Amino acid sequence: MDDYSAWVGRAETREDIATAAPLAGLAALLDHDVSPWVPGAVPPLGHWLYFLPHARQSVIGADGHPRRDEHSLLPPVPFPRRMWAGSRIEFLSPIPVGAALTRVTTIDAIKPKRGASGDLLFVTLRHDIAADGVAAIREEQDIVFREPAPAAPAPAAVPAAPSEPEPADAVRSLSPDPVLLFRYSALTFNAHRIHYDHDYARNVEGYAGLVVHGPLIATLLMDHFLRAVTRAAPRHFSFRAEAPLLDGAPFDLCLAHDGNATRLWARDAAGRTTMRADVA
Repeated sequence: MDDYSAWVGRAETREDIATAAPLAGLAALLDHDVSPWVPGAVPPLGHWLYFLPHARQSVIGADGHPRRDEHSLLPPVPFPRRMWAGSRIEFLSPIPVGAALTRVTTIDAIKPKRGASGDLLFVTLRHDIAADGVAAIREEQDIVFREPAPAAPAPAAVPAAPSEPEPADAVRSLSPDPVLLFRYSALTFNAHRIHYDHDYARNVEGYAGLVVHGPLIATLLMDHFLRAVTRAAPRHFSFRAEAPLLDGAPFDLCLAHDGNATRLWARDAAGRTTMRADVA
């Protein structure tokens, strides 16, 4: 694997406005009649609706992401598959709707690893977001690049169900379908084809179906928490993806209170945990 250590420390600065329209779209996606959040403020994880990618169509690669080269922030890793594996977020101060936003993104670390499926490259990005000049969000984001999928399409996964489901204080079931995935892709201008192109997801990247976006699952878990703890103002949130969650079968959003913190997780129809999160 090539040495990408020289890319550590690279940074870029982007600007945006915390407009209200994406928040209305998110509320509709989460199936709320009206905004359930603190009036006049961007809700927790709502910052993911800003600083959207605006790469020209001519530079989009086969997977739907912009092609990487020596001029892009991310290194030109030869591995074609990528996923957002997790984040650790600090909510430092509220983001008012209409605020001028600035985000400084820095590559904090690049680490090669060897996994069961082959070589992996983990890239950790640090996002520092300010609203009207005030520090608002600090996020560490882990992106994983992987080798090509095997030539044969992946069979439908049938994981063994746990003997006893993990106890939860609140459970909400959802059925992810292509419409939900398409609407979130549109809301975030995410063109990764694993979320809407079934043939590509199966035949090129080796999934058994369309993949539910990691940040969508995290947002649904945060929404599950906010439904249970009305008007909560979390200071910390972290999530880690453990397995792909696919369309076509219901899954559960689970919550368990643990002292001053709350544990959240998503489990698929077979009872397998696909993402874990903590909020405090």
